[in-house]
Amino acid sequence: MTKKTEDMVRDIARDTLGLSKREHAQYGVGQLTTFNQLGFPGVADKPDGWYLPDNHADVALILETKASTVSLGAKQVDELLKNIKIANTQYNKVIGILYNGDDVRVFMNDTEMETVKQLQRLEYYLALFKADTIDKEHIYELTAKINNYLHFEFGIKNLYHRMIFTACALVAKRYDALMVRGMGYSEFHNAILNCLNKELIRDKQQNRKLSILTDVFARIEMNLDVDSEDAKQQQHVKELIAEFIEWVTDISDCLNSDAWRGEDVMGIFFNEFNRYKKKSEAGQVFTPEHITDFMYRILQVDKDDHVLDGCCGSGGFLIKSMANMIQEAGGVQTDKAKQIKCEQLYGIEFDKEIYALACANMLIHKDGKTNLEQMDARTEEASKWIAKKGITKILMNPPYENKYGCMTIIENMMDSVPAHTMCGFILPDKKLEKASKTQTRRILKNHRLKKIIKLPEDLFFGVGVTTSIFVFETGIPQGDNEIFGCYMETDGLQTVKNKGRHDVRGRWGDIEKYWVDSVLKLRDDKYDTAQWIKPSEHLSYQMPEKPFEVFEEDFRKTAMDYLMFQRGIDTKEFGDKLLNAVMYSSRISDSDDLVSIALVKGGDTDGED
Repeated sequence: MTKKTEDMVRDIARDTLGLSKREHAQYGVGQLTTFNQLGFPGVADKPDGWYLPDNHADVALILETKASTVSLGAKQVDELLKNIKIANTQYNKVIGILYNGDDVRVFMNDTEMETVKQLQRLEYYLALFKADTIDKEHIYELTAKINNYLHFEFGIKNLYHRMIFTACALVAKRYDALMVRGMGYSEFHNAILNCLNKELIRDKQQNRKLSILTDVFARIEMNLDVDSEDAKQQQHVKELIAEFIEWVTDISDCLNSDAWRGEDVMGIFFNEFNRYKKKSEAGQVFTPEHITDFMYRILQVDKDDHVLDGCCGSGGFLIKSMANMIQEAGGVQTDKAKQIKCEQLYGIEFDKEIYALACANMLIHKDGKTNLEQMDARTEEASKWIAKKGITKILMNPPYENKYGCMTIIENMMDSVPAHTMCGFILPDKKLEKASKTQTRRILKNHRLKKIIKLPEDLFFGVGVTTSIFVFETGIPQGDNEIFGCYMETDGLQTVKNKGRHDVRGRWGDIEKYWVDSVLKLRDDKYDTAQWIKPSEHLSYQMPEKPFEVFEEDFRKTAMDYLMFQRGIDTKEFGDKLLNAVMYSSRISDSDDLVSIALVKGGDTDGED
């Protein structure tokens, strides 16, 4: 490793942070400039770098640099904190960075933050003070309003068409289509369609199947009379469209804010819209957003991985991976972020309308759309396409039913990627044990099942299936190697009426952290659910059997039943007579700790006890 002087480190920091050209701020690096010269009267201390915006309500940044041979310890931290405190006299929000060319420590005012390990652009650090989550509850409320409008006012009866209609409007809003209050339906419809066609034209040359999105949107049917010549009806349509535009704009603002951390908007739509779904429409199970993040972490996906979801549905795994990878890369402004979007996210979806949703989901975030394909994941065509992509991680929640070829999809995915690729599949608990023995043996001959994480039994709300995450490593046989298993009994989420399951008590963060650590360390110290499973015996997590217990009252009852059986006494008839005797021919008395029931001889209530 090349040694760097403090001057060299300071120059690297200047170029990386971008402190050579900034508007509406004082900025720079050096050893001669004092705080007094920067507008802090009487302060002779000298920062190594600074970004001080003209608007003192904005976020400021103070830099402290050291030579690469100097460790970033307590003494160096104290120097930085002293300068942060000086900046705090004029700025409430100050980012402090301690950097030696190799390591970086970051502070928000006097609190150290966990950030990416490499120094990033200035914008990455300024964004740390902004909200860390979007208001998903608000999005759910808006989605409920939108769904009710599209279902009952517009008369769009098809579930997926309601979702696609909303998604296309969001895409159009993302690309600044003109959608304003007072529009008629034709004007509104054409604004969306024209925007989609304009923005997709370049991508159509790379992936013509993206035209499916506009095709599906163009043929959505509704019962609302949008072509009526009646003035009142025209005004009614305009009012409906105005409300719809307002709600879509509100959602779009949430998703395009710096607070977005990979929340799957299509997944949120599905969870809401799914409440109106008929049983005959069953088949798609969308992965809860917190589980997509959990799988990302237990498979140790990072910013350099190439991620595949062979049954991508709405694109939830790809959206979450993209968000986490970009955050690790230093934010959306970096060159690495552009590479992640264009070259590192791949998805396959067979269903035409769900594929359209996935395209819309990616388009909303201006990401990865050219790397989605509509094809059958069971086919050789899919295998050849995957083989060219250099996949390093697979995250999937495939359709569970045999008629969709669940196990064939899984086998084809693993056979199509390089050896030692880590793969995570959400499947019903007993799926591998109920599959064809021939196919299971073939899979385990070529790939190794390393971990099984049983998920909470109420995870898929209203679906009625219990699931586990099965983690494979491709290209190496199972042999006799045992499988690590554990059971996450709860994720801390609660069922909210008409809204599905939500982390209303904020428990998931700590629960996720614990289970990620447990899965990576192959142990469960807190709940004692860890087990090592012999593949010759089981291919699922084994729920502990409750120990057999006999209670004294049960023993007495069973013994009494047996004695009455031996004497030919009908237990029901005996019970009825006993009850009548107690109710009508008995005397009840009580003392301090005893209640006595005395039956009268021969049924005579005046007789002796």
